Amino acid sequence: MIDQLMRAAWPALEEVPVDGWLARFSGGVTQRANSVLPLAAPVDLDRALTRVEALYADRGLPAIFQLGPDSEPGTLDRVLAERGYETGSPTSIQTAKIDGVTRPAGVAVAEAPDQDWLDLWWAVDGRGDADALSLAVKILTGGPALYATINDEYGAAAVGRLALVGEWGGVYCMAVRADVRRRGLGAAVLAGLHAAGRERGVTRTWLHVLAENAAAQQLYARHGYAQVSTYHYRTQR
Repeated sequence: MIDQLMRAAWPALEEVPVDGWLARFSGGVTQRANSVLPLAAPVDLDRALTRVEALYADRGLPAIFQLGPDSEPGTLDRVLAERGYETGSPTSIQTAKIDGVTRPAGVAVAEAPDQDWLDLWWAVDGRGDADALSLAVKILTGGPALYATINDEYGAAAVGRLALVGEWGGVYCMAVRADVRRRGLGAAVLAGLHAAGRERGVTRTWLHVLAENAAAQQLYARHGYAQVSTYHYRTQR
C-alpha cells in the first residue's frame, strides 16, 4: 500500500508498464519519478530487465529501480547487484497518526506553491537548472497537495508539502533556509501541514527520510513518526 501512496503523491510524468513493473520517467528529475516500481514478478525476468534498460536508454537515462521489502521478485536486489547496478540512498519510510493538532502562528498554507516557496525548496533540495525546476513543478502539482511556508523579512524561511491521498497525507519537500536552522521552523511547518491536512480529512501521514539524516529522524520522532518500511535504489552503471 505504501508504494501506491508514494506513487500517487509524487507522480511521474510518464509511466510504462513492463510485465508487472512500472517504469517511470520525468526527464531525470528525482530518482523516485525516474525509477522502476517492481510491483509484481515478471513472467520473464531477463526479458523485463532488457526492456527496462532499453526504455531508459532511449530517454538518455540510466535504469534505476526503487527496491523495498515488497519488491518482486524477492531476488531482484541480488540480480541487479550481479548485473552491476550500484546501490544508494537507503531510506526510512515512517508513518504517524495526526489528531488534535493546531496550526502554529506564522505558518501560511496554500494549495499551490508560489515562487518564494519554489525558490527556497529548490535552493535547499533541488538538483539542476531552470528546465529541471520546471519538470519538478509538474511533478509537485500532479496531484492535490498543500504547501506550507513560514516567511520572515528576507522571504521564505521554511517550507513543506503535504500530498493529499484520501485519508493519508504525504510529507515532502521539507526545507529550511540555512541561516535560520535549529530554531524550530521545521517543526512548525510540519505541525502546520498536519493541522491543515486534518482539516481536509487526513488522519495519517507518511514521510521518507534518508537513513543517514539523524537530525531529521529526531524531528520526526518527536512528532510521533515510526518506521514501517525501507527502500533503496539500484542504478545501472
